[in-house]
Amino acid sequence: MTDVESPAYVPGHGLLEGRTAVITAAAGAGIGGATARRFLEEGARVLISDAHGRRLKAYEAELAEEFGAASVTALPCDVTDETQVGALFDTAVREHGRLDVVVNNAGLGGTAELADMTDEQWDRVLDVTLGGTFRCTRAALRRMRETGGGVVVNNASVAGWRAQAGQAHYAAAKAGVMALTRCAAVEAAAYGVRVNAVSPSLAMHPHLAKVTTPELLEELTTREAFKRHAQPWEVANVIVFLASGYSSYMTGEVVSVSSQHA
Repeated sequence: MTDVESPAYVPGHGLLEGRTAVITAAAGAGIGGATARRFLEEGARVLISDAHGRRLKAYEAELAEEFGAASVTALPCDVTDETQVGALFDTAVREHGRLDVVVNNAGLGGTAELADMTDEQWDRVLDVTLGGTFRCTRAALRRMRETGGGVVVNNASVAGWRAQAGQAHYAAAKAGVMALTRCAAVEAAAYGVRVNAVSPSLAMHPHLAKVTTPELLEELTTREAFKRHAQPWEVANVIVFLASGYSSYMTGEVVSVSSQHA
């Protein structure tokens, strides 16, 4: 079987025209950065956040130059800190008048065999990946129920479904994100808010390459039917779909963005 080349980049179609979005962990590289760019291309105004202030500021400047300073703002936020989370969402409402879409992309990985994993390793991954999604979803729902509508899209992972050695903490956190998504969706439906998640397999970006061995990346790539990793914007496309009116009857769903063999 030959490798399948990445498809051509899909242009924007105004699917999020006039909407305001908060996107976490969006400092340039990876799915969060790709999602911020895709949202801007679809006509949204975005508030991007990240725990890495310097990278965040640089990406804000890059996007502002391309899309206009009025379309993008940035605020550093550690999603494990409730005060910072509250400030992030208050800023979105204050500067843009309302909150239409939240993309919870912040997460933390790592590799450790369960028998050797420390409490600190376990707690840190769970606190950022699951706890951070909980805090941001809670903040979003508190504000969206006042305005009577909105969309939350969480970033899960196929790791929440499929076992992989050394990933017990990350897999548990992502499975938790899936369960959180379903429960939040049932509660939020009463005030017109939809909550869904994407579950990517392998989306390559520079930061992932720095923390993952080439051998593991090659092994994960061979599991993909297309024999290639996803581009971050391919995952972002599905997030755009879930944020847009095209998914108006979907809530509580976890959409796999993967070409992995069943």
